[in-house]
Amino acid sequence: MTDAPTLPDYLRPGLDLVFVGINPGAYSASVGKYFATPQNRFWAALNRSGLTGGRECGPGDEEWLFEHRAIGFTDVVKRASNSASSLRAADFRAWAPLTREKLLAASPLVVCFNGITGYKWFLQYAESRKQDDVALGEQQDRLGASRVFVAPNPSPANASYSLDDIAGWYRRLGELIARARAGRDG
Repeated sequence: MTDAPTLPDYLRPGLDLVFVGINPGAYSASVGKYFATPQNRFWAALNRSGLTGGRECGPGDEEWLFEHRAIGFTDVVKRASNSASSLRAADFRAWAPLTREKLLAASPLVVCFNGITGYKWFLQYAESRKQDDVALGEQQDRLGASRVFVAPNPSPANASYSLDDIAGWYRRLGELIARARAGRDG
């Protein structure tokens, strides 16, 4: 669909968690690392959450998280841009159904959308369902066998949530993963 740089998916069966961004930032795509803009709060919040098992992670540690913590990464739309606001309905129509199929094939315990907006667009274009009343946290809907969680978008453009707020939501995400593991193993 595009020859422009984008980010690879880190997806496979057996993952505990997959983080789903709206789309790669242009800088992140150019360096090949998720959430690579220094002002993005994803890595700092992830490190504070306990999901990394005590290891300090940053851009470029996606492969380590994938192999050692069963954490994957993808995006609703794979087209990189300087701002998600530059995405159009055609981008979501083209990419969201493909992302849905990839997530269903990987079937992680939990899929975490980084941002309410990205999840709403995913629902509209991948599930053909418009939903205006999305809240943060665990969703009632499932994606195949995967539980769905929505966390605040860690982008610096989302000033509504502090770094501590985002880390707190990622800690709740960790609690959901633990419950999902217990259900799988129990």
